[in-house]
Amino acid sequence: MKKITIYTGPMCNFCEAAKRLLSRNNAVFSEIDISKVDGAKDEMIKKSNGKKTIPQIFFNDQHIGGYDDVRALEKENKLQDLLK
Repeated sequence: MKKITIYTGPMCNFCEAAKRLLSRNNAVFSEIDISKVDGAKDEMIKKSNGKKTIPQIFFNDQHIGGYDDVRALEKENKLQDLLK
């Protein structure tokens, strides 16, 4: 199973939606709240090639994108293959 990391922040509806989407697809993920972890925002921006919005989601070291990107993968029935 892939290591899934989601960078989130406080009061973020898209972050909550992304976590629900991953959970309903039986994905186990670790969450990094950029407001609580020193340096996490800079780390996220660097890893995502400059993306500053949250959430930012990674499968292993592959940048998947934000909620809309993961939702599109789910709609296209491609998410389960990426989770393997």
